Amino acid sequence: MIEIASTITGVVLKVHAQPRASRDAIAGEHNGALKVSVTAPPADGKANAAIIKLLAKQFDVPKSAVEITAGHAGRDKRVAIDGITVEQARKALAKL
Repeated sequence: MIEIASTITGVVLKVHAQPRASRDAIAGEHNGALKVSVTAPPADGKANAAIIKLLAKQFDVPKSAVEITAGHAGRDKRVAIDGITVEQARKALAKL
C-alpha cells in the first residue's frame, strides 16, 4: 500500500521514479511508494520536472502545489502535494 501522510497544507508521499521510460505513466506501487515512469532523462532536473507535471495532473492540482522535498538526485523521492487531503489522494490513486 502506498504510504501517504497528512501535513498542515496537504500530503506527503514516497515516489519511486523510473526516468527514460517508454511513456509517462503512474505505474502503481513499489515497496510502499508510488511508481512513476517518465520519458525524460534524469539530467538537468528534466525527470523531476516531468514527475511534478504528471503528479499535478493525476491529483488535479497546479504544478506549483507539487514539490519534491527529498531525493532530487535519486530514484526514491519524497513529494509534498499542497491543497489535498489523504482521502482525496487515495481517491485520485484509485482511478489508476
